[in-house]
Amino acid sequence: MRIKLTLKRFQPPPNWRVPVIVLAGIFSGTGLFVLYTSRAWSYISNDPATCVNCHIMRPQYVTWHHSSHREHATCNDCHVPHDNIIRKYYFKANDGLRHATIFTLNTYPQTIFMHKPGQRVVQENCIRCHETLTAMVKANVDLDAILAGNGKRCWDCHREVPHGTVKSLSATPFGTAPVPKAETPNWLKKLIK
Repeated sequence: MRIKLTLKRFQPPPNWRVPVIVLAGIFSGTGLFVLYTSRAWSYISNDPATCVNCHIMRPQYVTWHHSSHREHATCNDCHVPHDNIIRKYYFKANDGLRHATIFTLNTYPQTIFMHKPGQRVVQENCIRCHETLTAMVKANVDLDAILAGNGKRCWDCHREVPHGTVKSLSATPFGTAPVPKAETPNWLKKLIK
């Protein structure tokens, strides 16, 4: 009985029910269409081709694809935390929403760069993957201080790894990358024509 009363409080007045249902349907349909066309489910995967869904990431994909890291690491191996699953998917969702917003609003810079949280994650992953090498270096370098932002990061010396010198969106004019498949349904294509 109590649940019924609670639900009744959230019901619109009888003369507003049809417009509310129609608007809810429009918003739900639009939301599902956006999820479908953006291939939102693919961002949970570990496939590097997913990063090319935004055409602005093409130079990063091409340069990674021609690097030595291609055989051993995907985008997520370097750019997503690996210390626990909650941090991993929180970081992935947060960064993905930021990227999607920047791409959708067309506010991305000509030169792609990592923000501080991403830099920290990449530094952690360099140390994690190259643990035997960094253990030898640790005698001379305070890696904890580097993670805190004091000192040089791995890519300050290893500038070419794994993306080379990608300075702009036109850095790899002849490089090939997977082309995202158009996800527009046939019924919508016919409707648009």
